[in-house]
Amino acid sequence: MKKIVLCLQLLFSLVVCSQNDQLAQNYFDRGDFEKAKITYEELLKNQPSNSYFFQKTIECYQQLQQFDKADSSIQDRLKQYQQASLLVELGYNYQLQKDLVKAKKQYELALDRIRKNPSEVYGVAATFEKKVLVEEALKAYELALTLEPKFNFNFQMALLYGQLGNTDMMIEKFLTEAFANQQNNLMIQNQLSRFMTEDADVNFNESLRKALLLRAQKNQDIFWNQYLSWFFVQQKEYGKAFIQEKAIYRRNPETFSNIVNLAQLAIEEGEKETAKEILTFVLDNTKDLELLIEAHTFLVQMRIDSAQEKDLKVIETDLDLLLKEFGISPYSLSLQILQAHFETFHLKKPEQGKAILKTALDLPLNAYRIADIKMELADILLFEEKFNQALIYYSQIEEDLKNDVVGHEASLKAAKTSYFKTDFLWAQKQFKELKAASSQLIANDALEYFLLINDNTVADSTQTALKQFAHADYLLYQNKNQEALSQFQAILKSFKGQEIEGVTLYRLGKIYEKVGDYNSALTQYQLIIDQHQDGIYIDEAYYFSAEIYNKQFKNIEKAKALYEQVIFHHEDSIYFTDARKKYRQLRGDTTL
Repeated sequence: MKKIVLCLQLLFSLVVCSQNDQLAQNYFDRGDFEKAKITYEELLKNQPSNSYFFQKTIECYQQLQQFDKADSSIQDRLKQYQQASLLVELGYNYQLQKDLVKAKKQYELALDRIRKNPSEVYGVAATFEKKVLVEEALKAYELALTLEPKFNFNFQMALLYGQLGNTDMMIEKFLTEAFANQQNNLMIQNQLSRFMTEDADVNFNESLRKALLLRAQKNQDIFWNQYLSWFFVQQKEYGKAFIQEKAIYRRNPETFSNIVNLAQLAIEEGEKETAKEILTFVLDNTKDLELLIEAHTFLVQMRIDSAQEKDLKVIETDLDLLLKEFGISPYSLSLQILQAHFETFHLKKPEQGKAILKTALDLPLNAYRIADIKMELADILLFEEKFNQALIYYSQIEEDLKNDVVGHEASLKAAKTSYFKTDFLWAQKQFKELKAASSQLIANDALEYFLLINDNTVADSTQTALKQFAHADYLLYQNKNQEALSQFQAILKSFKGQEIEGVTLYRLGKIYEKVGDYNSALTQYQLIIDQHQDGIYIDEAYYFSAEIYNKQFKNIEKAKALYEQVIFHHEDSIYFTDARKKYRQLRGDTTL
């Protein structure tokens, strides 16, 4: 019974202590330092060895400018515990009073303690860092390393050099640590990525590239090829990343998945030729069934994306041959789904597409692969204007994969189905919820449609223009580009100068790009620039015009001027980062 009572008393005291700690922190965060001080003093009285409560008490004294009280408390604790870090606390208390002579004296005494016992560096350097005394923290680490070379502070020192703006030393320390302790590599790459996207130093990427190349030359370890590949991927230089991946493969032929992933990234960024080169390399160098099928799927998909009417029959034949070669099995599912999509959206044979998918559903598959089939099946039903049947399949995926990106994608497609049906009230509700989706692409798409419905309902309560626009969007979904083009052009004539005009010009621009009529696309974007400066598609108009001049017409000066518009006038655009990167490349800031 005594033990039970003792345990209950102990548990009660812990709960009370925790509540008081939260209360004190709440006072501190609100700036009520007097109440925070009283609470922390009480906590420290009950737990005199608790360094956290002591630290917070000192901070309260300092916020209240009770420096003498802080001084005596630190001095008393120093006599009791003899911790070198308390010398830093004492020095910092003097620094807050602008007495730099006394402050530096205490900092030197703390460094002297490291000279006597290098292990003191952990407490001393950490306290310097907490006080944002960056140079002093570096000095502490460097001193400890001269006395005990086995110590490793590469990561901590790299962060400190970064704070000082000494990016060359930061790179040196990070790369040294990455090679020595490769389990920390992801954490280091995350840190480097921050500097690769910031404005502070436009030469950072070039410095990192040179440092990596130098290490790869001096040390033939495959690690540096992998690091260079990672670097070039961050820069979206997929051809250069592929050179590194080939070097990795020659020394480790078992590794191929990274190369296929690289091809996929190149496709997403529109670097079709690079992607073809990578995928051809895969086909020439592996016998792995899954990789072969994946490579063939990507290659056929690229052919479909750029196909003219005359190419369709050859693609249909090639798809049939591939499925005969690899057979109908779970391994070839990506090819089966691609064939079903091609039959429906390009050859206009939805019944054939559905038959392929229903056969695939009989295969032994996991929940995600079943969802892939159902998603395509729903897409085909939507193509056939069987809206309610499509919604059933989308709903099944949502239910089976809740809180998953695939489930969110199904929700987005369900919302678009309601939009195509012109059930705008229900679609608007779904788009509003999806604005908070974890996938940025889904969230951005949902936001675009939410604003489209909202803005054009406010402008026209009858939603006449919006209904016609939704029908044109549906034709675009069905891959009926010419019909969609005619419908959008009709909207421009009927609703000239109205709210719907800006988004219609944008849709026309994208259709013209899709069919390769780049001059007509530029005309649409220029109309947005000239007539809809305050609209939500102005940054897209500048960015996609720049892309056409950059990639299609190779007109560097015009591309630069248009990228500049995004950089200097549309900082909140989702295209801002890409525009800045491409502008710098065209300007010649780096040799990447």
